[in-house]
Amino acid sequence: MKNIVGIGLLILMLVSTWHFLLNGVDGGLIFYFSLILTIFLVIIGFNIFLENRDPIQTITWLVIFCAFPFIGFIFYFLFGRNFRKDRIFRKKYFLDKQTFVKISGEAGYNEQIMEMGEHPQQLITLANRLGNSPVSFTTETRVLRNGEETFSNIIEELKKARHHIHLEYYIVRDDRIGGLLKDILIQKVKEGVKVRFLYDAVGSWKLARSYIDELKNAGAEMVAFGPLHLPLLNNKFNFRNHRKIIVIDGSVGFIGGLNIGDEYLGQDQKFGSWRDTHLIIKGEAVRTLQLIFLQDWYYSTNNSFLSDEYLMTGMPNHHGYGGVQLIGGGPDSEWTIIKSIFFKMITSAEKSVWIASPYFVPDDNILQALKVAALSGLDVRLLVPKNPDKRIVFHASRTYFPELLASGVRIFQYKEGFMHSKIIIVDDQMASIGTTNIDMRSFHLNFEVNAFLYRTESAQQLVNDYMEDIKVSKEVDIDEFSKRNFGLKLLESTCRLLSPLL
Repeated sequence: MKNIVGIGLLILMLVSTWHFLLNGVDGGLIFYFSLILTIFLVIIGFNIFLENRDPIQTITWLVIFCAFPFIGFIFYFLFGRNFRKDRIFRKKYFLDKQTFVKISGEAGYNEQIMEMGEHPQQLITLANRLGNSPVSFTTETRVLRNGEETFSNIIEELKKARHHIHLEYYIVRDDRIGGLLKDILIQKVKEGVKVRFLYDAVGSWKLARSYIDELKNAGAEMVAFGPLHLPLLNNKFNFRNHRKIIVIDGSVGFIGGLNIGDEYLGQDQKFGSWRDTHLIIKGEAVRTLQLIFLQDWYYSTNNSFLSDEYLMTGMPNHHGYGGVQLIGGGPDSEWTIIKSIFFKMITSAEKSVWIASPYFVPDDNILQALKVAALSGLDVRLLVPKNPDKRIVFHASRTYFPELLASGVRIFQYKEGFMHSKIIIVDDQMASIGTTNIDMRSFHLNFEVNAFLYRTESAQQLVNDYMEDIKVSKEVDIDEFSKRNFGLKLLESTCRLLSPLL
């Protein structure tokens, strides 16, 4: 069933085009085109019904098919096909789980975990059970709060590489910073360093072929994650690799919100300043980041490098850094891993929940958790951009503001350029930083990776940075917000209708 409709669409489009070129458009063609399209839509609607999706999502698709048949038809093939994620990624899930359990094991920090208190203990246990990743107390982390600071540290560490460099990115640009990193990687290959570069085929679809060829010709391995030859017939089109990972010599790692491109240095004319957050990691927890990369590499190439030369990490000689846990989530998991941890963070908070997300389209569970936390008297804050880069998501997110504001959530719109940080801070002591947005796509469709920090200096730095961001943001006033014009409300409601599909 999963490809029959796609093949039918392709045939329908080819036949229609051929007929148009020969005879022009006539009433008979329009009639048969409409008839075939209606049949396909009925089949798709029945298929969605049998998939037992969320009722709201199912109804949304049916409404779109009725109101905008042809657009809904195309939109479904690009973004809506479910195809049972567990079937598509079943092999990857079980291989990843077995590898993580076998190699990660237990780090033996029972005493340190007990000293954390009940709330962190529960989060550490949940993250370990869902993500098969133990917590580390011998890992050093440091927050990098913008593109300039992030790329300067990346370049510095890349130049130190002696054995291998592993990169995994959603977006790679062939611009100034992209070219600079490419030149460094080529130089490191000449020095005998192994370079493996995994990029997402959709996120980096604009990447010049010459960029890839230069790296390959120099001896680097560069591979596309989820390549697409016939997008309408590809059942993995909607599942993308949104991770941003660098691992150098197994001892230094980077994760966060920054892709590779000049725009992330604030050089985009539309947005100007780009506010983002990245994290540099040194020590034991880098092994988990390495495992995530190596398993994604194996999935994409069928080549495995699970050996000591890649999994031995340089560990700091002392404790005292706090707890660090690296968790990967994606459509290959039997649980919505990162969303479940977020939910636990929010529902178990005792004083405060602070969130920064450029794309805020929560599902019912997260939305309810935030409202209940605020109604319980907790300090709940949401930081979002004032200026959009994805307008449908931007307008959809604003429809959640009235109920959040009514429950006591304070919402701030960042004014200085574009805010792309993906942060959750709970009780000023625990935090998450990584690639996961508070939206349906990150929770259910994308491969993501986050670092969870427990009483680390980096968690405190995130608190300080959040307060600084609030100073250059405008708080949303519920009375003022309710006065926006009817046209804007109509646009937002229309985008909200699409939110289960975003």
